[in-house]
Amino acid sequence: MKVDYSSWGSRLLSIEHLKLDVKNPRFSYQSTKEMNQTEIIKYLIENHAVYELAKAIAANGYLLNEAPERVLQFGEGNFMRAFVDFFIDKMNETANFNSKVVLVQPIPKFTTPDVGDFINEQEGLYTLYLRGSENGQEVSSKRVISCISRCLNAYSDYEAVMECAKNPELRFITCNTTEAGIVYDPSCQFTDTPANSFPAKLTQFLHKRFEAFQGDVKKGFIILSCELIDNNGKELEKCVLKHAADWNLGEAFTEWIKEANLFCSTLVDRIVTGYPRSDADALNQENGYIDKVLNTGEIFGFWVIEGPQSIKEEFPCDTANLPILITDDHKPYKQRKVRILNGAHTSMVLGAYLAGQDIVRDCMKDDVIRGYMNQAIYKEIIPTLTLPEEELMSFAASVTDRFQNPFIDHALLSISLNSTAKWKARVLPSLEGYLEKTGQVPPCLSASLAFYLAFYKGIGFVDATFTGDRNVKNQYPISDDPKVLEFYDAHKDDSAADYVHAVLSETSFWGKDLTTLAGLEETVVKDFTFIQEKGCYELMKQIVNAAE
Repeated sequence: MKVDYSSWGSRLLSIEHLKLDVKNPRFSYQSTKEMNQTEIIKYLIENHAVYELAKAIAANGYLLNEAPERVLQFGEGNFMRAFVDFFIDKMNETANFNSKVVLVQPIPKFTTPDVGDFINEQEGLYTLYLRGSENGQEVSSKRVISCISRCLNAYSDYEAVMECAKNPELRFITCNTTEAGIVYDPSCQFTDTPANSFPAKLTQFLHKRFEAFQGDVKKGFIILSCELIDNNGKELEKCVLKHAADWNLGEAFTEWIKEANLFCSTLVDRIVTGYPRSDADALNQENGYIDKVLNTGEIFGFWVIEGPQSIKEEFPCDTANLPILITDDHKPYKQRKVRILNGAHTSMVLGAYLAGQDIVRDCMKDDVIRGYMNQAIYKEIIPTLTLPEEELMSFAASVTDRFQNPFIDHALLSISLNSTAKWKARVLPSLEGYLEKTGQVPPCLSASLAFYLAFYKGIGFVDATFTGDRNVKNQYPISDDPKVLEFYDAHKDDSAADYVHAVLSETSFWGKDLTTLAGLEETVVKDFTFIQEKGCYELMKQIVNAAE
């Protein structure tokens, strides 16, 4: 961490309070006795004694300098460092996990220096701010994370990465290589250094491990996949097994993959906002050092890991009292997140935007919009879910706090991207579940479909961008699959009834004909007509008032 010496001023500690480690081989303790405070700090930085500096400034966190490398992590990005590495850091502090994490950049370097170089320059240390709202109150916490030992690049440091496979203490592999990361790529070859896709890279690494320990079943890994796809762990295992078969790596290796390794599907939940460009200078000034990989995220965090309870014996999340759940089925928790959190977003944002709002946080300050959203969650979505009511209500209660986070300017237009697929995945199952359970059309969720229709009722393509018009004066881009936009352009001049019928009966959007759902088409036509006459806000107000 590069120090801004001018920022220290009266906060400089006395030389006696530095408590320098006399055994640190990176500098001469004797020489530092003859230096003043500023000179010592400069000396520490120049000699890459970052841990000494962290101790000197009494940095918040648990400074674990030395520990075995027991975790290999594919992905050095903001999310993993604010989520997985945060939890590991907490387990190091409170549950004697005593583990360092080796980061692996799964793609080639595009710039030099890059994030990995900065992480190594700072000896793995970085500052994480978790900021948000709890019970309506602004909350911010700061922690220096010390669980990372180094960062390697899968391409430029290929041999060093493969050498990690020979480490007998390595036990866990974590990964987040984006939604596109877990794919089978038939072009990948075993002789590539490395193979292009992540599953192929992992297969190479596992084979090196298999060879290094002669197929010892006790030397396999617990693999925690964090990619945002269904059954991420199982999909990763399928890809690895296919590569092993295609590369003719032998039946013994295939059996070792199955018997010695545990591929866990997981659900991850935390909004990570990353490097705080707007206030990084102020935070660095306040801290007294420049952190090139400063990271930020929301307070809320929840990790569901599908696997046997025995994982807790090696991964002490319960001992550390962390919001990590080990369960034999992660799907109900994914359903809870998608239906409640994401479903609330998708149900609300398009109507709120047309009502004149721009930021999620501001929507929570409006009694009508917040009331509409809460009614959708508590009266229409939760009754369709299978988890115990207490778990559903607890999760739902966190949504308002998360949506009104004062540190996140979450733009409604950015959330509107690909709303067709989002509405199908996040809202339609709840609407169908409610209809099946009660025999009635849910007023909030059917209104959300009318909001969607109003938002997509564009004026046509403007400079190759399909465009809508808010309040007859504020044009906005509508972003979706090109075929979706072509459909809406073709129907932009339809009557209300024809427009609603065309959209609801378009099976390519919904996977079914929604006009077959009893009462839905009539309700949506009524709501859409009401919106055209009086606006989305008035429809929300009508729904909220009717429920009181």
